[in-house]
Amino acid sequence: MPQCAGCGAVAGLGDPWPWSCPKRRDGDDIDHVIVPRLDLAGVPLVMSDSTNPFIRYRGRLSSYHLWVGAGRDDQSFVALVKSLDAAVARLAGLGFRVTPLAHFPDLDEAIGTRVWVKDETGNVAGSHKGRHLFGVLLLLRVLEALGHDVGGELVIASCGNAALAAATVASAGGRHLTAFVPAGADPGVRALLAASGAAVEVCPRDGRPGDPCYRRLRQAVAGGAIAFSCQGPDNGFAIEGASTLAWEVAEARARVRGGALDRVVIQVGGGALAAACVRGFEVLGAPPVVDTVQTTAAHPLERAVGRLRERAQALGSVDAAVAEAAAHRSAYMWPWETEAASVATGILDDETYDWLAVARAMLATGGAAVVVGEAELEDANGLARSATGIDVDETGSAGLAGLRSLVRAGRVERGSDVLVVFTGRRRPASGSAD
Repeated sequence: MPQCAGCGAVAGLGDPWPWSCPKRRDGDDIDHVIVPRLDLAGVPLVMSDSTNPFIRYRGRLSSYHLWVGAGRDDQSFVALVKSLDAAVARLAGLGFRVTPLAHFPDLDEAIGTRVWVKDETGNVAGSHKGRHLFGVLLLLRVLEALGHDVGGELVIASCGNAALAAATVASAGGRHLTAFVPAGADPGVRALLAASGAAVEVCPRDGRPGDPCYRRLRQAVAGGAIAFSCQGPDNGFAIEGASTLAWEVAEARARVRGGALDRVVIQVGGGALAAACVRGFEVLGAPPVVDTVQTTAAHPLERAVGRLRERAQALGSVDAAVAEAAAHRSAYMWPWETEAASVATGILDDETYDWLAVARAMLATGGAAVVVGEAELEDANGLARSATGIDVDETGSAGLAGLRSLVRAGRVERGSDVLVVFTGRRRPASGSAD
């Protein structure tokens, strides 16, 4: 049964389906996030030699457990994934496949440690975002097949990579999507969304704190829509789909003698990718140190982690501080006060929605919340592209900017094995957005 990490509520698997905590109420100040709870005893990480991660690691997906728990067989689940993936490939030119993990000598030399790059720029819609949403689509299709009512419209609050991935995946599943976008959204992205069949609703700033697109999403969900987005509080199952990225890394590193990762440095906007990696790396037993990266323009997670660290020191317990923060979210996480601008547009979320699990992992592993400026982001992007040949954008290479900052501060030992994720490819118009 899914369980809320914030209030502990256990959600029943009926109609409506518990995409978010059933006890969540706007303004209650509890950090509600539904987390799937699966019995993984005896379930291997790798279920087959398929290169599709949703087949390869299917034993860790809620959709698979729901399917076989209803008496359906393994082969029919695999066939279902293949059918949906083929529909994605017809639209996007490719389906979901295990993405490359490599290190590059020139990058190692420039940074001063062994840098392992997980390259998501060639994934569906050019980023990791499709992983989140394909996992949700797969669960939707399973629920439909098992007779559940999942007829709500799909909605997302995004103006870039997440929206483009959502439009592709939703269209592949025959579902209508409405994207709530800011007034300053890239016209090219808006045109691509409209061309994919998505409805686009512009949400201008209105002087109130927080993201107006996200407020509009919350209104739509209250009216019966399904959050087809990467914010865990609104759809906890979107986190699960992107954990495939971490499982790919874990499997690849397990084949290397002495292959344990020392650190993972992850750029953070809304926090879904970092939360997915934190959850995914649980298969390693001893997880790597988790560091996060935000911009000087907006760094709500760094602010929250600083407060949480102080509280943990005062209480003498990380767990006690996390439990307190879960019940008093606004004392730690609140919307950034000013509208931010950066070359790394994809990590400018007003809030880090999936913050607490990431913050806990950082405190538990001794990680740092790094803040980098525009020059650092641009320099790191130039290095990333020249040293690897990967056409990553500034958002996608922000983890590398954070790693350089950590190395310069003496936080990373030379020769450490550090993972960064190149999350999105450069687009002709104006880069990516979250």
